[in-house]
Amino acid sequence: MSDFTYTENVAHAHICAAETLDSRVVSVAGKGDVPNMQAFFITNLEPIMFWEFVSLILGGLGYQRPYIKVPTWMVSCIVSLHQCRNDKLYNYSVSPHYMLQLASRTRTFDCSAAQNHLGYSPVVSMKDGIKLTIQSFSHLANDSFYTKYGNFNEQSKAEKMLGSGIVADILLWRDERRTFACFFTLVLVYCWFFLCGRTFASSLADLLLLVIVALYGHGILSSKICGFAVQEIPSSRFKVTESEAQQAMRSIAHTWNKGVRRIKSLAKGENWSKFFRVVISIYLFKSIQAYSVAVLFGSVLVFAFTAFFVYDQYEAEIDALRILIFCGMVELKGLLLRKLPASISSFSQHDNVLHQEKVPARVKEWK
Repeated sequence: MSDFTYTENVAHAHICAAETLDSRVVSVAGKGDVPNMQAFFITNLEPIMFWEFVSLILGGLGYQRPYIKVPTWMVSCIVSLHQCRNDKLYNYSVSPHYMLQLASRTRTFDCSAAQNHLGYSPVVSMKDGIKLTIQSFSHLANDSFYTKYGNFNEQSKAEKMLGSGIVADILLWRDERRTFACFFTLVLVYCWFFLCGRTFASSLADLLLLVIVALYGHGILSSKICGFAVQEIPSSRFKVTESEAQQAMRSIAHTWNKGVRRIKSLAKGENWSKFFRVVISIYLFKSIQAYSVAVLFGSVLVFAFTAFFVYDQYEAEIDALRILIFCGMVELKGLLLRKLPASISSFSQHDNVLHQEKVPARVKEWK
């Protein structure tokens, strides 16, 4: 773990120190009531792994993150050989041993003195500081990446698809720790329900019993255990507000009405393309039923935590491939229509004309 400090937070700490000196409340740099010198450490108060910080900077600039892990002892041996070579060649520079210790050891600082005496608190978080640092070093960015993602405030298609909220942050691996924690929790739930050899009702009952026992045990715990504070769960966490309940019911009603409208449009027999899409969807659902529920849910779990991330990283390439496949399907459709009998082909063309007449004028102009 290492501490990093954004420059704006350092400037803010100097302002806090100047204001404290003016108020004559505490001894700062030897002035005040206490004659001894007093040191104040200033950090972002968010320790982070050194290589994780480096990976975030490299990823933001468009370079590949380090993915090969080498043991520290092996790197130390290589560094020692490199140092011996430099000593023989009288090539003195920054000690590689120092860089190795900086990258592999914990270097954190206690900022409690600055918080208590100066009233210091970071004005720029670690996440915002990394984003601002990447923007300030944009001239060092990978050109192709920065041309594509130069606007850091613009959301990707995958993020918009997921709602640009907590779910998007988790499935797009914005916070690797939280994403891994969610994935590990879902894997445990998956194993609990599908791989333990119990029925679904029995697994659900056991899980509810475990949750009740855990909540009851948490409720009777003291406020401190072995010097660690135990936070109480407020009762508001278990309440559902009236607005949230109404929003949930509106979502259910909207989904139901949308399904009814689609069924009515299919019953009229005016849109054959929608009919074929529904038939293909039902056939795929029937094919999925041939597999076990455990395989289905496992595949969905893996897909959710990989597909969106891959699409977010290779959006342009996947979109180009999608357009290529779509053009190929259009060509294949035209070839099949030319091979069909004249009566069926004319009926299909008449359906396409009816469908195009219902397309808004704005879409037609765009085409």
